Amino acid sequence: MAKKGKSLYRRLIPKFIRKRIDSNRDKKTILSYYNNLPETAISKEESLALKYLKENNLSVIPYSFASDYKSNDIQVFKDEKLKMHYVFYEGKRLYFKRQSSVRGIKRNYNYLRIEQDINSPHRYLTEDFTIDSNDILVDVGAAEGNLALSVIEKVKKVYLFETDENWIEALNATFAPWKEKVEIVNKFVSNQNEGNHVSLAQFFKDKEIFTFLKVDAEGSDEDVLNGCSNMLSSNVPLKLAVCCYHRPNDEHKFKNYLSKRGFSVSFSDGYMIFTEPATFSPPYLRKGILRAVKN
Repeated sequence: MAKKGKSLYRRLIPKFIRKRIDSNRDKKTILSYYNNLPETAISKEESLALKYLKENNLSVIPYSFASDYKSNDIQVFKDEKLKMHYVFYEGKRLYFKRQSSVRGIKRNYNYLRIEQDINSPHRYLTEDFTIDSNDILVDVGAAEGNLALSVIEKVKKVYLFETDENWIEALNATFAPWKEKVEIVNKFVSNQNEGNHVSLAQFFKDKEIFTFLKVDAEGSDEDVLNGCSNMLSSNVPLKLAVCCYHRPNDEHKFKNYLSKRGFSVSFSDGYMIFTEPATFSPPYLRKGILRAVKN
């Protein structure tokens, strides 16, 4: 569609209708791609995701368990002192951006619950892949900070890196009870050290090395890893949970990168579908979380 045509389309067609049209178009594109592959090229795990997609609307997490979660089941509370809203996450207050509506909080928190369901391809931790007592956790792309909040009482130290300034106030409110062991950093984590960008190698140059690294950098995940390549190549025990669905083939690229540095690598079960236009190309079914361990 030409630029002028796109502009007219956006002016004349309401957003909710455009989203439905775009979703149906993307669904057809995905199914057409896999229908043209030999059956032997499609794994059983991929077939399960495709079966769900054929029978349902397009979804980032194409599995039926997601429908078990309802936004209306969520209670949102207001901190009258801070004038901010929060929910209870594992018995602890999880605050949201000051400008967030109650409806938006319910929607976003519901998606967080789906992401971290035991069956979700976006789940960070498992019974065998955990954040342990006295770990030093680095969370790149912290957003709400739910991962850190779930382990805050047992970890030694937490570093929360978040580029969205609107999340910083909420993170400070969430982690106020543990502020002595939480550092919130409003910077882009990358392979550069200039302006508002910092590499983990530079940031931890004079600090105790972290032992667990979670990366959800919205497509800049590779830059985060490259920015601490010397630390990843060392013999220090380390665990990583890295999002690998933002760009095509990240799962293979990251697996090779970390395997060469002595890590044992595995992936979360199932697949995700990421329809960001800039990276919407095969493979459309992508692994969600890469888990890597070096003992």
